[in-house]
Amino acid sequence: MSNLISCVSWVKRGVAVRHPHKYVLDEKELERVSALARIELQDARIELERAHEAAKKMGKGAEGDEADDSDDAGDNEDEWVDEEADSMAVDEDKPVIESPSKTDDLSQYDLDEYDDDVKEEGIGPFSNIKGLTFYRDNADDPYITLKEDEEDVEREEMEILPTDNVLVTAKTEDEISQLEIYVYDESQENLYVHHDLMLPNFPLCLEWLDFPPASSSSPMQADGPAKFGNYIAVGTLDPEIEIWSLDVVESMYPDMVLGRPDKTAAHVPVPAGTGKKKRKKTKHRLMSDAHHVDAVLGLSWNKTHRHMLASASADRTVKLWDLSRAPMTDADGSGESAAAIRSFSIHKDKVQAVQWNEKEPTVLLSGSYDRTVRVFDSRAPDTGVGAVLGADVEALKWDPWESHAFYVSLENGLVLNFDARTLPSDLKAPSPSRFTVSAHDGAVSALDVSPLLRGCIVTGGTDKLVKVWNVDQAVGGKPSVSMVASRDLEIGKVFSTVFSPDDPLTIAAAGSKAKLQIWDLGANFGSRKAFASKLAEAGKVLKEKEGGGLVGLVNDDEDSEDGNDEDHS
Repeated sequence: MSNLISCVSWVKRGVAVRHPHKYVLDEKELERVSALARIELQDARIELERAHEAAKKMGKGAEGDEADDSDDAGDNEDEWVDEEADSMAVDEDKPVIESPSKTDDLSQYDLDEYDDDVKEEGIGPFSNIKGLTFYRDNADDPYITLKEDEEDVEREEMEILPTDNVLVTAKTEDEISQLEIYVYDESQENLYVHHDLMLPNFPLCLEWLDFPPASSSSPMQADGPAKFGNYIAVGTLDPEIEIWSLDVVESMYPDMVLGRPDKTAAHVPVPAGTGKKKRKKTKHRLMSDAHHVDAVLGLSWNKTHRHMLASASADRTVKLWDLSRAPMTDADGSGESAAAIRSFSIHKDKVQAVQWNEKEPTVLLSGSYDRTVRVFDSRAPDTGVGAVLGADVEALKWDPWESHAFYVSLENGLVLNFDARTLPSDLKAPSPSRFTVSAHDGAVSALDVSPLLRGCIVTGGTDKLVKVWNVDQAVGGKPSVSMVASRDLEIGKVFSTVFSPDDPLTIAAAGSKAKLQIWDLGANFGSRKAFASKLAEAGKVLKEKEGGGLVGLVNDDEDSEDGNDEDHS
């Protein structure tokens, strides 16, 4: 599996806690993990004890070895001999040699024994070590006055300022999947990895939310039920949806898992054919209204009804989840399950994307590989409308500036804009789009609409380009669309492009090179000029910046190479 970043998600400034908590695996957490993962509590306790012992051994290092030596010395104290006492005994037992009669003047120098080795006591690098005291911890040594608190240093390194943005990427590298949490300081144009979280399978989609799940064990709930939080929902090749807290570092298990890993049988391979020339069609897994049975391709959080989460899956269904409902214990006592409250089977193929309408919070938009998009009310899905497209759906987005308009990007490189009010309920009827943009040479795999500038959209494609478009709404006529900027951000095939929720012309993009880039369009004079009127209307002022406006993760190797270049110059 190649290295790539499949999805990127922003977190607004001031949402993340300033000092993230450390994951605590206590008895209560062990019980929760046991119920979610279907493992025996005793097995988990044994593994925890083994991990503790391994951590202790790794943490001791040289001091541990020296400590063992000191313990051995204490046990065998009687076997040690006092060198000073020996020297005194030797001096006492040494026979007294009577000096011979002086026969000449040189006899006093004892030249006959001049070449003999003389044993001298108290010479050597450790001759005076008896008066030294060894301290295992420097904090106990009274002679070390400049003492450094490791906890304070780590606390400072992990600090997230209110002026920092947090970004989450779904990354796979060397067949290992993880969430990488970045911190972006716009004022200093600094981007770095804050911490990461391991994932069980290849991640496909992300969705940020601020509603604490019912089974959350976050420390912020210690004083009472928390109303707001900082969480990320993850959809993977597995049928389950995982929800992680972004305010907890070194987490071992998610705060909540939606679905049933023991009943989806996702690990059981589905036969693709009989081995003959004529292959049978791939068999679909038996669908369930309570959980997905195939990969989760899309997620959408309802910002009005904050406890609601929608998911789109390769099992051809769209499901709704209530995050305020605690997982229920199974009748057989095998564990806990979080079931979906609604399931919609409105598509005939894999559902690629789904999104709630912010202005009408009960309305959902979905797009599928059956080459259709559907708009329906979750309370009455049979009364929905839709449109037939000319290619598979790659991405879709509601227009935050028009509650009835939405964009759809396709596999053939087109981006279409529809008005939901004009779509028919019968898919056989014609459903023309308001306008069409030939955006990329290849699939338009990424699409986003700016929440801060009206008519500003960004697209990314398999042609490795990221493009920004300006849509001007003509009064009573067809909107005009113009491309403002196009750039190869050196991230390979583009899989995700997302506008910043705080800066109007800042975009995060990632793709097949497993590299995250921040593109600040404000550094480009042409972009500032094209959106000048809209920036003024939104009350945004952009300052001209040095450089090309591209901020990425700087490796240590690159730093050293830059340093060497400066030395040679």
